[in-house]
Amino acid sequence: MHEARLYRKLEDNAVRCSLCAHRCTIRDGNAGVCGVRINRGGTLYAATFGKIVAEAVDPIEKKPLFHFLPGTLSYSLGTVGCNFRCEHCQNWTISQETLEAQSLRDLDPEQGVERALASGSASISWTYNEPAIWHEYPLAMGTSARKRGLGTVYVTNGYITEEGLREISSMLSAFRVDIKSFSDAFYRKVCGGRLQPVLDATALAKELGLHVETVTLVIPGQNDSMEEMEALIRWVLENLGPDTPMHFTRFHPDYRMTGVRPTEIRALEKIYERAKELGLHYPYLGNVGSHPYENTYCPTCGSLVIERSGYAVRMRGLKDHTCTTCGGRIEYVSEIR
Repeated sequence: MHEARLYRKLEDNAVRCSLCAHRCTIRDGNAGVCGVRINRGGTLYAATFGKIVAEAVDPIEKKPLFHFLPGTLSYSLGTVGCNFRCEHCQNWTISQETLEAQSLRDLDPEQGVERALASGSASISWTYNEPAIWHEYPLAMGTSARKRGLGTVYVTNGYITEEGLREISSMLSAFRVDIKSFSDAFYRKVCGGRLQPVLDATALAKELGLHVETVTLVIPGQNDSMEEMEALIRWVLENLGPDTPMHFTRFHPDYRMTGVRPTEIRALEKIYERAKELGLHYPYLGNVGSHPYENTYCPTCGSLVIERSGYAVRMRGLKDHTCTTCGGRIEYVSEIR
């Protein structure tokens, strides 16, 4: 196995991992909360280095990322394990799987880069499960990918430490983060984590120059009050800025939360409209199917500039980051530098 980074040796062959906000103390023979960082004789190993369970070529909009290389493909990889235990997880068959998964297969970092280039993708995304716990593998693959002109994307729950994020930022282009709620009680009860480390990492990602988009799955009766949504939107405005895309997505019953009804579309529309009123330039709805609130509108004049239907994207009234109707600036990443 591959020795892990970002850990400290303790007495009695124990180690302390400093990659995610759990900062697990791991005894000899045990794994951290994630299940994939394992102590063997006082050395911490990244057990999923070079091992994948999911591989696909996805539209970048599926991540969802709407302001990062729009209309392009992203070579996407996932493995097993997660540092959260979200009761509503929609990828639980991967995230809650163990190292004994029969579907795990080997993929060298350089092979991954070659496959991404061969697929015609403009980026590589580490997704499907939590990429932070895979740290050493994305770091190796992403460093090579950036040298060859590819963008790099974390689809993450944001539960990464400052040390981990600063190290991975050397090769990372985009930080697509789930802010699952603006309530610490929700995080503790539903996810098995805390809110503040997610907010801290998200603000740091912005400070480090990464492209940041947020996603909040709106769950009826759990995190859907307008008071909570407004608090979240205001935090984004104050800490990330009004040009930050925020995605509010529709909940569908899954995993251990099958007794909760799907989100009403009108409830999502109200959140979108309130976000606009508060000054957010680019709110979006997700999991709603060809809704006009999936489109991008010029924040200056309201003209349609990017039209989306499913994962199909059409530039409308947009030229070189400029609205052709009013000349207003439209913020998005159009190329990797």
